[in-house]
Amino acid sequence: MKRAAWFLVMLLALGLVATAANPVKITFWTHEDPNRTPLEEEYIRRFQALYPHVTIERVTYPSARIAEVLLTAFAAGKGPDMFNLEVNDAYPYLVMGRVAPLRPEWVGYASVESIVGAYLGGTLDPVYKDGKLYGLPLELTIWSVFVNKKYFREVGLDPDTEYPRTWEQMMEVSEKLVIREGDIIKRRGFDFRYGYYVEWLLAMVEQLGGAFLSPDGQTAVIGDEAWLQVLRFMQRWGPFGKNLGSPTYTAARSLFNFDRNEVTMCLSGFYQIARIKSNNLAFYESGEWMVIPFPVFENAVNDVASHYYGHYYMVNAQSSLETQEWTWRFIAYMLSNPEEYLTRVGLIQPRKDLLASDVYAAQPYGDVFASDMARSSLVQLHVANPEFKQLLDEAVKAVMLQGVTPEAALATLRTRANEVLAEYK
Repeated sequence: MKRAAWFLVMLLALGLVATAANPVKITFWTHEDPNRTPLEEEYIRRFQALYPHVTIERVTYPSARIAEVLLTAFAAGKGPDMFNLEVNDAYPYLVMGRVAPLRPEWVGYASVESIVGAYLGGTLDPVYKDGKLYGLPLELTIWSVFVNKKYFREVGLDPDTEYPRTWEQMMEVSEKLVIREGDIIKRRGFDFRYGYYVEWLLAMVEQLGGAFLSPDGQTAVIGDEAWLQVLRFMQRWGPFGKNLGSPTYTAARSLFNFDRNEVTMCLSGFYQIARIKSNNLAFYESGEWMVIPFPVFENAVNDVASHYYGHYYMVNAQSSLETQEWTWRFIAYMLSNPEEYLTRVGLIQPRKDLLASDVYAAQPYGDVFASDMARSSLVQLHVANPEFKQLLDEAVKAVMLQGVTPEAALATLRTRANEVLAEYK
């Protein structure tokens, strides 16, 4: 059966084909992904061919900017009809009533419970409230460490046996791998994903027994020694320390695929594999890259990997009911192709049928990501997360770039985080 005919039969079976009504225009904002763009543009063309009264405008923004752009748009009452965002950034929209719940019949299910049952346990919890679902997952992501093996061998290290398992080893190995011209780094051994601190920095703090929020959520910045050890580590990592990396450099993840002797290791998710293949097929096929687990500190009291997160498609509660319905129908149409998202983009929808499939089992390094997921937990969800992320960014940059002591940076972080927290109590 041809692809277009198969989709039509599927939609008829799900009850997603309806009589055309008034013209509907859907604005769709998402983060940039060069592999996902052609796939979703293809879905848009197909959907519009099936439903000529629906027009979909897809707009992309850089990953580092979309949260800010959306916040500004919603504050002005001009948010898009649909968007996807990291769940820790999207959560405030749910809490504040800015996104609309889906009706199960719009997405081909009999009930909310049947939707929840189709997904891996717990993965819809962040978008479930009072018996309603406010989002469907485009992807579930955890970050592990990508390694360029040939640069290890270049400095006399065996990548298969001498890769860093602890943060202390990561610093030692990076000192051997780094190439500098004066104070300018020409090749980094490893560098962090600055700005995304709730994913990896809080995991490092939790390895040492600290936390950002107390269990009751009433106090911020818990465990001085854990925080100080992490901030001292970042201080030693930066230009005022061993000069191994910096927030001022191009993101390591963005450079890794091109294999231009600029970076040896980076933090990224499963999707990075598809991007390596797309950006540099020769490197992808060379066998000169691998994925290793997220490191822990030598004195860690908790074996914690980076926190996993999801990107969930959500719908603007200010859109008309008709637009909400057709937007959810379009979301369901796109997400009915989990194997294509996996094989063409490297995104894992946490659907039980996909995770049990041969296609998923055949993916390279799936075992590394799965083992990291087993020692991970969902990123922190709080309505004040955007403000907390800014404070974490300021603390890291203070010790790395401004010569502020870890003690002073911690004191400022604690004071300001608890002031923010008090506003939401």
